[in-house]
Amino acid sequence: MPATSRVDVQTFLDEHPFSGFQWLIFGLCFVIVLLDGFDTAAIGFIAPSLLKEWGIEKSALGPVLSAALFGLAAGALFSGPLADRLGRKVVLVASVLVFSLACLASAFATNLTELTVLRCVTGIGLGAAMPNAVTLLSEYCPQRLRATMTNLMFCGFPLGAAFGGFLAAWMIPQWGWRSVLTLGGLTPLLLTVALVVILPESVHYLLSRGASVERVRKVMRKISAAALQVSQFVMLEPEHAEVTRRVNASGLGMVLSPVLRAGSLMLWIAYFMGLVIFYALINWMPILFKDAGLNPQTATLISALFPLGGVGAVFFGWLMDRFNANLIIAAGYALTAVSIFFIGQAAGQLGLLMAAVFLGGVMMNTAQSSMPALAAAFYPTQGRATGVSWMLGIGRFGGIAGSFLIAEMTARQLTFSQIFAVMAVPGAIAAVALVVKQFVGPGRSSDKGIGAAVTVH
Repeated sequence: MPATSRVDVQTFLDEHPFSGFQWLIFGLCFVIVLLDGFDTAAIGFIAPSLLKEWGIEKSALGPVLSAALFGLAAGALFSGPLADRLGRKVVLVASVLVFSLACLASAFATNLTELTVLRCVTGIGLGAAMPNAVTLLSEYCPQRLRATMTNLMFCGFPLGAAFGGFLAAWMIPQWGWRSVLTLGGLTPLLLTVALVVILPESVHYLLSRGASVERVRKVMRKISAAALQVSQFVMLEPEHAEVTRRVNASGLGMVLSPVLRAGSLMLWIAYFMGLVIFYALINWMPILFKDAGLNPQTATLISALFPLGGVGAVFFGWLMDRFNANLIIAAGYALTAVSIFFIGQAAGQLGLLMAAVFLGGVMMNTAQSSMPALAAAFYPTQGRATGVSWMLGIGRFGGIAGSFLIAEMTARQLTFSQIFAVMAVPGAIAAVALVVKQFVGPGRSSDKGIGAAVTVH
């Protein structure tokens, strides 16, 4: 490569093997998501101990359980615009520091009010960390691997939640519920140090802010020594050329610009509807199955099949990197709707019920986990962090709405089959939203495989 060459940074990433340095970035982001899963689920693990130690009723836990959800939404909504203004690394480090300190402080809470406030602050940190991990990782991936690696990173969330359950079962009898929160706070505190020392800023972000070629080259040479021969790195993003030509804005201004507004709305609708289904069924399935005549133990075991399918996201990521990403995920939501409808028809048929719950969980978790990769590919660098974080933040309100929706249906005495027929509707709406996104706004050609190669002439 001649020393006078002018190279597009994404083309450089696409043309070189996935390096050890990129795997290190993946590993750090994976651990962030793993700890996110652990801390998000922690309150559920310690809830029985709280009831016993503080002598409170189950109903009093409502604010504590929901506080993190509101914090997650708030953290996601404000962190994206900050990351598009200040950088991905600084916001990511700050968010991990916030949720580590808040979780650690939660271990010393003396009453329910203190714990509720601290869980909300923990949620803010968690909500800010997730979208920025997605954005940073996606901006260091070759396009041919972007969805696969992003979805693989998201597998850390269910693993963290499950690992937390095993640890809690071992730790609480020995050291009490506070030990779980202490671990959940100290571990990300150590991670914060590693992020400050090791994690680079996104080179896409650096170029969008006019960073010097020396600063960009210093990072890129860790991916390949060929970067030393590059005299100038540029960021062309030809797949986003139409947007950047028509929109002179960054952050929320770009996400809500006329050229991107319809696509943004469709992403929000799809993610919102997915979390309506997820939280409604996670919280209510054991109760609904018990009311349908199953014994409590069987109802719990069958319900546990639903969240097991998240690892299917890696397969979806592979498909998204080769075919039409919008339609791949739309098909996942459509199959989710069909599966959930058939759950309602399977009461009294244990084998069919188990199959429908498992298939619904695989489709639901896979489609939902694939959405951040889709959003990251949809937005140019100047609005990517905001676009991903606002989709995640607005979607959190779907999780809040989902639990209230089933509560309202049970209050109106809808039957088992009617409840699941209604719960299939959000899946159908999410599928339609992504089909609509495919045919409106910019980027229609680039949606055919998130990883379609970018050629610079």
